[in-house]
Amino acid sequence: MRRLFADTRPLQTPDFRRLWVANIVTVIGAQLTVVAVPAQIYAITGSSGMVGLTGLFGLVPLIVFGLWGGALADHMDRRRLLAITTLGLIVTSGLFWVQAFLGLNNVWVLLTLFSLQQAFFGVNQPTRTAILPKLLPADQLPAANALNMTVMSAGAIAGPLVGGALIPVLGYSWLYFADTLTLLATLYAVWRLPPLPVDRPRGAPGLKSVVEGLRYLGAHQILLLSFVVDLIAMIFGMPRALFPQMAHVSFGGPAEGGLQFALLYAAMPAGAVLGGVFGGWVSRVSRHGLAVLWAIVVWGAAMAVMGAAVGLAPWATNAMLGLALGMLVIGGAADMASAAFRQSILLGATDDAVRGRLQGVFIVVVAGGPRLADVVHGGAAEVVGPAWATGGGGLLVLTGIAVVAVASPAFRRYRVDLNGRAH
Repeated sequence: MRRLFADTRPLQTPDFRRLWVANIVTVIGAQLTVVAVPAQIYAITGSSGMVGLTGLFGLVPLIVFGLWGGALADHMDRRRLLAITTLGLIVTSGLFWVQAFLGLNNVWVLLTLFSLQQAFFGVNQPTRTAILPKLLPADQLPAANALNMTVMSAGAIAGPLVGGALIPVLGYSWLYFADTLTLLATLYAVWRLPPLPVDRPRGAPGLKSVVEGLRYLGAHQILLLSFVVDLIAMIFGMPRALFPQMAHVSFGGPAEGGLQFALLYAAMPAGAVLGGVFGGWVSRVSRHGLAVLWAIVVWGAAMAVMGAAVGLAPWATNAMLGLALGMLVIGGAADMASAAFRQSILLGATDDAVRGRLQGVFIVVVAGGPRLADVVHGGAAEVVGPAWATGGGGLLVLTGIAVVAVASPAFRRYRVDLNGRAH
């Protein structure tokens, strides 16, 4: 049974355990905001295209500050940088609460605050992940990544379910206020960390440093392809921006949120939680490259079937809602596995002196890919509808992964031994 369930050895390390436990609280609050922002924009405008615009407003600061934040994480004490950016996230969450409390109902205020929040997020997340090899031995990194993904996904279930149900009752301000309070738990966990200086920092955290990190990435094919396959999966296969329209138009939910909306947002994280809880196998897989490819194949197939379910919803609404939710659960489990292995590849095959910068690229790809997908899917749905946008995207994922698998046998063969050494 221990081999079946998640590998919890990383939780024996106090610093990692405090960060992980704090995330249980913080991620729920963060997901309340993730649900509230698109729901509030859709309620104001009634347009999936405007909801998709959040992708653009989130992507630009994420790229700029994700890359620069990774450079900062390679030059200054990472504990101090985490504390500064966590305080920034608390302030931006508080501003979300203020605009909702005042009833401004201004889309551009929402989008501006969202951009500011993503700027702090872009610096915080690469720093947060770059510290893991300093806290844990190499053979525990896949398990640690799976545990982090499980917590994030559990919060992404609770957040949409609670948020989607409470938006019609309490309004948006209370959700933003809860996010502000829960971030204090992470601030405490960061404060308890020891100093985390960088091993042999190189140069200064400017544009040259960012370029050096990108050159390092370009010179390592396995690392580069781990980003390429995720971009294929997310840009073509993430229909998140269409959830408000699907919930209202395809599955008959209210325009301002409701149960259908909450279930669509919660289903994919539910799959990731199941994948994490029963993820003891990830520590025993050595062929990380092949595991990533198969996980994304499952993801793409699930999104293709989901598109068909949305298209057939008018003839059997409840049954097709169940099928769509089932595909999102399967996709979430596959995405959890893919992320755990890709993060392990990146942490294990990178020097500490450039680890922050490559984590910055990772955050740009992992968080920026879905935001770019919001723009692509939102625009496509305006032309061909949500069913074709979702199903067609899934088929494009399968096509893209097949091309990568054939073109790069080195990525397929990439593996690590039990001591974390790459081959």
